[in-house]
Amino acid sequence: MPLISQSDPGNENLGVANGHTLLRHLHDSALIGTLQHRWMNEKKNIPPEISWSQLRRRFTPGFEDILDIGVNNGWYDPNILIQALVFRWVFIPWLQRESDAYRDRVNNTAKRADRNKVLPHGVPNHMYEFPENYGVLDFKVKVDPEAVAHVRNLYAPPDHDINSPPITRSNVWEVYMEILLRFEHLDNIHRVPENFDECWGYALTIARDDHEDDMALLPNLTPLESDPDNYYMGGVNNGRGLDDSQEAHLDEMMEKDDPLPPGVNDIEEGEQILAWFSDEEDEQEDTGEGLGLY
Repeated sequence: MPLISQSDPGNENLGVANGHTLLRHLHDSALIGTLQHRWMNEKKNIPPEISWSQLRRRFTPGFEDILDIGVNNGWYDPNILIQALVFRWVFIPWLQRESDAYRDRVNNTAKRADRNKVLPHGVPNHMYEFPENYGVLDFKVKVDPEAVAHVRNLYAPPDHDINSPPITRSNVWEVYMEILLRFEHLDNIHRVPENFDECWGYALTIARDDHEDDMALLPNLTPLESDPDNYYMGGVNNGRGLDDSQEAHLDEMMEKDDPLPPGVNDIEEGEQILAWFSDEEDEQEDTGEGLGLY
């Protein structure tokens, strides 16, 4: 895990802040009592904002088109309880899997090289696994799996997982309609009690209104000090920056001046990417064709 995490201010990020802070405390008792998350305003949170903008351009359009099919054909009305429940059960796990596939693809693809930046260029996962090959120091913290399980149970309990049938972009509405018809048939035979509709309808109304979660930030924590000149250093040596040994290691790598791995400066991503679906890659692996991009 990183030394610190960062995000825009907002209640939706409290789980990330709490989870990361607790993990850091479990691995370094000297940090207990401090918040290990940095709240960044929009002008200082540029890399995540760029990633979000790219996702909106490259990933979102194709999925919005698919979602519009059901709405435009009258198959889905968010104000009808049974349709809203079936829609969430079918579509949320599918969209999560597609988001995970997009993340994996981005993290395993070389980014566009920028000769005006001193940051290393290459495949993100390669740089993460082998930082010295790119002339940078390794600051990631080794995490105890038991600690991860403990924090996950606190902030993302397993009973929040949702299972659903195998779904692709081609059959997602077909699966939804099949399940919906079965529930509607059961509803005609066994009328659902009115209080059930009232209870779940209220819960869905809260969700649609983007109601704030009950989660709060861990109490009595000292926030990270803000240093506009060195904020990117995060928690290196508890905020003191590089020590003598790390400086010497950097100098040693500079003296070696090893060539970067092949392909580091290649341009692999193009701005023409509009949408990508995980099942496309599966189809092309079966046929031996290259990955197609929309």
